[in-house]
Amino acid sequence: MAVNKKTYHEINEGLRLLNISLVAVSKTKPVKDILELYDLGHRDFGENYVQELIEKAEQLPKDIRWHFIGHLQTNKIKSIVPFIYLIHGVDSLKLLKEIDKQAKKNDRVIDCLLQVHIAQEETKFGFDEAELINLELKLFSNVRIKGLMGMASLTDEVNKIRIEFKYLKNLFKKLRAQNPEFSILSMGMSSDYKIAIEEGSNMVRIGSLLFGERNYQE
Repeated sequence: MAVNKKTYHEINEGLRLLNISLVAVSKTKPVKDILELYDLGHRDFGENYVQELIEKAEQLPKDIRWHFIGHLQTNKIKSIVPFIYLIHGVDSLKLLKEIDKQAKKNDRVIDCLLQVHIAQEETKFGFDEAELINLELKLFSNVRIKGLMGMASLTDEVNKIRIEFKYLKNLFKKLRAQNPEFSILSMGMSSDYKIAIEEGSNMVRIGSLLFGERNYQE
């Protein structure tokens, strides 16, 4: 399926009026679909897999702002540091240190979001509140922590999702008081972005509503 242009315009205009950023999740989607959205003026795209991201970045216009939104392994960081715009899923101190190290080698300062474990599912990654409060962000000279990211439980229970997003918003407000550079709260995907916005998100990651269901090979 090609890009659903009508849906894109509706969603994008609604978010623009609320001053909320839209990251179009393009993982598993072909270059031609990304170009369709690019030609409509969109520049922020999110990928989950390092190799796929590298291949697409080589083929697509250089003014695209690439967001890495998946679980990032430390040994893959050096491959994306030269061009990545924002890393959403920084979920451990070890990962943060490696991003800082590789960014220094590339003479870059990399913008990052700290991923918070807000869901009840064990498969989700992220810091807990105590770890975040004790994190010494001033120790890192080549990463700039711009805020928080979280994924709610995969459930139809709206109230459960709302509670998880509300918790993340409150944590964001608490940490922002100590870290003036905190400006991004990334929460909400195709299935729950409207709830996330109601609870204070200012960046959403939407894929299937724009591109259709994903084309998983495995």
